Amino acid sequence: MTTELDPNLIADYLLDHPHFFEEHAELLSTIKLTSPVMGRAVSLQERQMEILREKIRVQELRMADLMRIAQENDEITNKFQAWSRALLLTRDAADLPRALTTQLQEIFHVPQVTVRLWNLGQDHVENWATRDVSEDARLFANGLSAPFCGPNKEFEAATWLDDAESVKSVAILPLRVGASPEAFGLLVLGSPDPSRFTSDMGIDFLTRIGETGSAALACLLR
Repeated sequence: MTTELDPNLIADYLLDHPHFFEEHAELLSTIKLTSPVMGRAVSLQERQMEILREKIRVQELRMADLMRIAQENDEITNKFQAWSRALLLTRDAADLPRALTTQLQEIFHVPQVTVRLWNLGQDHVENWATRDVSEDARLFANGLSAPFCGPNKEFEAATWLDDAESVKSVAILPLRVGASPEAFGLLVLGSPDPSRFTSDMGIDFLTRIGETGSAALACLLR
């Protein structure tokens, strides 16, 4: 009678005796395994090489992906620095809304950008950025704890853009001082591309844009 060996016991034995194949080296060339790559039976050594090559290939792909992400992050960082520098170089406070929007549009290649502000100081109440702001828009801004990204659902803020009818997706950023519950403005980014701003996109960078823009424009407040 032939006793059937338990595969698990064999595996445990080989794990407990790591020198087994060193003591029986001839087995390495005689054991045959099916290769999913070559489509035929190969030796244990050949199969091990296949596994090693596959691991290396996966690691190379992962490294390439990490390098791509690093390059993208580096590019975004450089653009953000250039935008921040443009704000710092704006000497006249009244020019800040225009500098903020035009530089954001040019540096980040956003098709349309605008901003609306309220509660400004007496010297800035006639600034172009204060026009066409309803009470509903202010309430909407107060209710935003983070940037909104998604399709343009006929938001009032989207109508402030120059070519509002062409806008299919928007990012709407509340502007506020620190953790204040009340916003003093909205920064609006629009695109004719429905996939430019989506509800599932990361908003960390947009949040930084909003915070930096808020800090720059805070000097206009009363």
